Amino acid sequence: MRKKSVRTESPADDGAQVLTISPEKVCFIIFKAKEYDAKDEVTEIDPGSNPSDDKDVSVLEDHEDDPVVEELTSLINSLSEDEQIDLVTLAWLGRDDYSASDWPAVREEAARARNQRTAEYLLGMPLVGDFLEEGLSMLGYSCEEFEIERL
Repeated sequence: MRKKSVRTESPADDGAQVLTISPEKVCFIIFKAKEYDAKDEVTEIDPGSNPSDDKDVSVLEDHEDDPVVEELTSLINSLSEDEQIDLVTLAWLGRDDYSASDWPAVREEAARARNQRTAEYLLGMPLVGDFLEEGLSMLGYSCEEFEIERL
């Protein structure tokens, strides 16, 4: 079965629920989260050399002042409460803990568990980008079209 392109209306699949967050926002968060997940441990804290001489390898390391983390945290924190709940619900769906038909119950559970640390929670989840992408896919959405537009 072929995945559907990113849409802003409700998927036509068996009673799938409408997202309060746009699939485009979720796709952006997915791409940024995968960028973050690809980072490695810092091998040399203060190399004392010019990054261009080192072929900018430090950009692949997980530094405290990582602009990707700052961008993701800022974006997630700026989302409405409902959008943040949708993100957590999508991540839980994508972990294969639930099926798409469980959306209402899972979303309700995510709403009860919600706190002021959604960004920290999601960024602390290994493979969060993959989980969000799988959760989105389970609801009939795909980031394929959005990814092509980014290139």
